[in-house]
Amino acid sequence: MSRTAPVLIAGGWRQACDAIGSFHAENPATGEAIDGDFPVSGPTDIEAALAAASVVAAELAATAPERIAAFLDAYADGIDAANAELAVLAHAETGLPRDTRLAKVELPRTSGQLRQAAVTVRNRSWTQPVVDTAAGLRTHLAPLHKPVLVFGPNNFPYAFNAIAGSDFASAIAARNPVIAKAHPAHPHTSRRLAEIAHAALLASGLPAAAVQMLYHFDSTLGLRLCGDSRLGAIGFTGSRAAGLAIKDAADRAGIPVYVELSSVNPVFLLPGALAERGAALAEEFFTSCTMGSGQFCTNPGVVIVPSGVDGEAFVEAARERFAAAPAGVLFSRGVLDHLVRSVDALRAAGAHCLAGGQRGDGPGHRYQPTLLSVDAAAFLANPIALQTEAFGPVSLLVRAEGVDSMAALAAAFEGNLTGTIYRAGDGRDDDAWQRVAAALRPRVGRLIGNRMPTGVAVSAAMNHGGPYPSTGHPGFTAVGMPAAIRRFAALHCYDHVPDPLLPPELRDRNPGGLPRLVDGRWSEADLGSA
Repeated sequence: MSRTAPVLIAGGWRQACDAIGSFHAENPATGEAIDGDFPVSGPTDIEAALAAASVVAAELAATAPERIAAFLDAYADGIDAANAELAVLAHAETGLPRDTRLAKVELPRTSGQLRQAAVTVRNRSWTQPVVDTAAGLRTHLAPLHKPVLVFGPNNFPYAFNAIAGSDFASAIAARNPVIAKAHPAHPHTSRRLAEIAHAALLASGLPAAAVQMLYHFDSTLGLRLCGDSRLGAIGFTGSRAAGLAIKDAADRAGIPVYVELSSVNPVFLLPGALAERGAALAEEFFTSCTMGSGQFCTNPGVVIVPSGVDGEAFVEAARERFAAAPAGVLFSRGVLDHLVRSVDALRAAGAHCLAGGQRGDGPGHRYQPTLLSVDAAAFLANPIALQTEAFGPVSLLVRAEGVDSMAALAAAFEGNLTGTIYRAGDGRDDDAWQRVAAALRPRVGRLIGNRMPTGVAVSAAMNHGGPYPSTGHPGFTAVGMPAAIRRFAALHCYDHVPDPLLPPELRDRNPGGLPRLVDGRWSEADLGSA
């Protein structure tokens, strides 16, 4: 086998020891191979990475928060300095717009969330200290003392990259070593990010094996790794099938696993909203559904439209836009093949094609913007099949007869990351909004008013999670500090432990002014102070 790109293992870059194959990236817009071979790691590399991370886990857990924060800040600075280079790499590997999406949006988001993690590390807010002075108990969230394995998805080459994204930042912020499994769709981008991370790691004085990266391994070895009890937790974003296989392996070993799986993100258009601004909503919907060729986890995959004149006008306006739009470039041949199967499944379940529905002409991996339609009765008769996620520029319109029908449809949805309800500005839809929201609220992580779901703000108040099957746990988010950090933490309780032996967050003195729940009341004061 020809020489392949080095892997980052045990504190340094080296050739894979027992690669069982190699792969190369592909330009999805042209279908052409991108120069450079990357290894498919075998069991020796995987074991070496896990062993090295396990060795440094205790050291990293005992590291001062300021050094962790300094690494996160230095890494963010390095990413910003390499913005132009990284944008070129990811553009070639993903087909995403170089400037408007990659350089100006996703890269600043990535460095920004690293800096947000650094702020949270410094103020220790993720630790959530609780003190019961009468019982002599003190509790906080603390490092796992074990490595975290992170799987990166294909659709965000920076912001969810296994070596740079929110899962990575969260696990490191909680002082856990990270073993990053890059996505094979963008290995050049991942390698450059890993080089920047490694340099920042060494400069900050953290253990050199605290950050490691493998490009790829086969599913059998991957599932074996996910079931290794030396792991502390796993973060995964990707397909439902792969995520559930990982979850099954981890569950059998008692390893916490946080998986983001699939979501159709239902959008409800109430009658007053359509009457008020139907043409604008059609344009907004089309833009959201086709942005990034529809390859967002919050793409509006199902839109519920009331029947009647305004509803039909919306459907026709949307259909015209979808029919006139060029085919979108998808990330890979695998994504294209999966999308074809998903659209076929929706049609087999009773959906009718209004526009698109075919592979696109031209080089690379392309699919036509596609609009499907079904009535409410058919949807309610076969709700699971008609909620098949079509990862691409595809959406299903469901025509509803009145608010009762809309509420029934809302109650039929599986768990989703988001749910959206559009209402009129004059209040005429408010009663209907309440009825639909009552059914939809338990089924979504984020309930949105009058906005398409595509954007995900990096905010402490954000929930990028939701009930199963959108994720594996409804109580956690993959975006937003400090909540995202808490996935990779353990609850440590101290029972009558002397003050000098306690972690700083739990001692009587509170020089940082950290908010603590003391005897049922929030306080930033030292214990025993007036």
